[in-house]
Amino acid sequence: MPEDEEYYGKHGEPRKYDPTFKGPIQNRGCTDIVCCILFIIAVLGYIAVGILAWSQGDPRKVIYPTDSRGQFCGQTGTPLENKRQLFYFNIMKCASPMVLLEFQCPTTQLCVEKCPEKFMTLLNAHANQKDFDYYKNFCQEGVNRKMGLPEILSKRLCPAMLTPSKPFTRRCFPALGQKGGIITVGNSSRFDDGSGKIRDAKDLVDGVKNATVVIEARQTVMKIFEDYTQSWYWILLGLGIAMILSLLFIILLRFLAAIMVWVMIALVILVIGYGIFHCYMEYAALKGQPGANVTLQELGFQTDFSVYLQISQTWLAFMIILAIVEVIIILLLIFLRKRILLAIALIKESSRAIGYMMSSLFYPLITFILLALVIAYWAVTAVFLSTSNKAIYKIFNETDCEHSRKTCDPANFSTSPMSAQCPDSECLFAFYGGETPYHKYLIALQFYNVFLFFWCANFVTALGQMTLAGAFASYYWAFVKPDDIPSLPVFSALGRSLRYHTGTLAFGAFILSVIQIIRVLLEYLDHKLNGAQNKCARFLLCCLKCCFWCLEKCVKFLNRNAYIMVAIYGKNFCVSARDAFFLLMRNIIRVAVVDKVTDFLLFLGKLLIVGLVGVFAFFFFSGRVKAFEDTAPTLNYYWVPILTVIIGSYLIAHGFFSVYNMCVDTLFLCFLEDLERNDGSPERPYLMSESLRKLLNKKNKTEPAH
Repeated sequence: MPEDEEYYGKHGEPRKYDPTFKGPIQNRGCTDIVCCILFIIAVLGYIAVGILAWSQGDPRKVIYPTDSRGQFCGQTGTPLENKRQLFYFNIMKCASPMVLLEFQCPTTQLCVEKCPEKFMTLLNAHANQKDFDYYKNFCQEGVNRKMGLPEILSKRLCPAMLTPSKPFTRRCFPALGQKGGIITVGNSSRFDDGSGKIRDAKDLVDGVKNATVVIEARQTVMKIFEDYTQSWYWILLGLGIAMILSLLFIILLRFLAAIMVWVMIALVILVIGYGIFHCYMEYAALKGQPGANVTLQELGFQTDFSVYLQISQTWLAFMIILAIVEVIIILLLIFLRKRILLAIALIKESSRAIGYMMSSLFYPLITFILLALVIAYWAVTAVFLSTSNKAIYKIFNETDCEHSRKTCDPANFSTSPMSAQCPDSECLFAFYGGETPYHKYLIALQFYNVFLFFWCANFVTALGQMTLAGAFASYYWAFVKPDDIPSLPVFSALGRSLRYHTGTLAFGAFILSVIQIIRVLLEYLDHKLNGAQNKCARFLLCCLKCCFWCLEKCVKFLNRNAYIMVAIYGKNFCVSARDAFFLLMRNIIRVAVVDKVTDFLLFLGKLLIVGLVGVFAFFFFSGRVKAFEDTAPTLNYYWVPILTVIIGSYLIAHGFFSVYNMCVDTLFLCFLEDLERNDGSPERPYLMSESLRKLLNKKNKTEPAH
């Protein structure tokens, strides 16, 4: 018919009527078996990588400071259990540029119980038994007064001097201060370095700076962790409020969807209208002022953008742009009002579907738990892989030496030829590494860990989408609602997805994971090229990032609709993706309007929930409200729980609204299929709701008997 030709377009053949079709097909076979096998092999390999990493890794390397012998300071059950602080023999050697390359100071490092609290040189301490007993706390074992000073210093058993220090992230750093603009340490601007030289306290600054390159970040992390321990129960309360608000919003959508959509549209029109009015007032105020009549072309490019706001032409341009946008929106509302009503009807229908299967609202908890397991496995494996290197010791020296920076063995270094050739050298712990085949392929294992993380995470997300699609499709195609809806529709759909379509889920997740890993590599390259001057390379990289971002969005959209078709018809991924794509292309106007209207409405719902909970969290944790001053916990950074509540609220709202969004998308595809399959005759009645039929001027010639 001409009407059908206009409606369907030229993208594929419309779906034919099938009298045996009663909703999601129960008698189906396994799809994409090869992908299923490859996914199982990849997961087994992932488990093997995790076991290998756990057998080789040692997270203590991240938790505890390490002395020059590679021992962990403060580790429970070791002789160093009570020696929690790391002490540097000569902190000024940390000023060497090699520190930034190797992350290791070329000086002896020792685990001590507490940091030195006063100035003292080895020369002075050696003359007094009491001072020497104190000094020995910062020396290696086996030191006594019977040993001469030259012997102690040549064997590097003790530091030449002690300076007042304070612990910072379990490391002893000079207690630097400032008096009258002069750097001081221990209230003194000068000190004896132990070799008879009097030096300025400012000489310690460079050493402290380099030694704290990585450590300051750890201190911030510790403070954030402390804030979490003080506020975790209030954070949980905020997340609970977000959950309640999400449920209320979904319930309100069922009864007030039309009002909420039209209020939203009216607010958008009013906001843009106010923008036009404000631009006109600014334009009128600047029109007669001297210097405001300069054109944008005459002004040229200015780095200070506030200059443009002083020109009347800028406000005229803003006013014209906003007026064009306003006219476009009003015209779209006039010509697409029927499509907007269709979106509202779909939202109402989705509310009814969710009302009949409330368990679907809590399915995101299963997805959340599975994603949490995937993230935890990835994070733990990454930590163990990064800490599975062996302790590497290198030769550090002050004078020229052919063996400088070569690897060494601290157990026999003092009797080795290298020590004899370089008398002032030391064999110190440098870093964790290794030259075995396992250590050489650590980067490849880390890459495999990241890729499998993306693949498993996308698989879990896809499983949730297909499960919900199968459940909501069974609602739509039920001839008599709710009598014909199968029992436990969510769990039935979950069983079908896992039993028959694991390969299809893995296929779609794999395609998405490849794109995401390419985006990660592009971000890595962009980070590496930050200091590069090649503008052409930076521009090309920016274009690639933009293209792959768009590609990821398109693939996510196609995957989502393909999973809906798989849930209904049980075909493989490629066929389902093609059918979904052609079905959407035959209804491109409806897709564009209905999809965007519902997405925008649900996005506003998320913002509303996040905004309400975020404002409450801000006033509570910041102490701005006197009623909460005594109740709110004392924090280092009050933004830590606020950001946590905001992000957590968004994730909770997104979890609930993702169910709603999936319901809208599934019912929309079913609705399009219904229009193609049926014509309203007694033999082929429409299964859409009465409100949808009225909007489309469709009706069943003979209503089904109840």
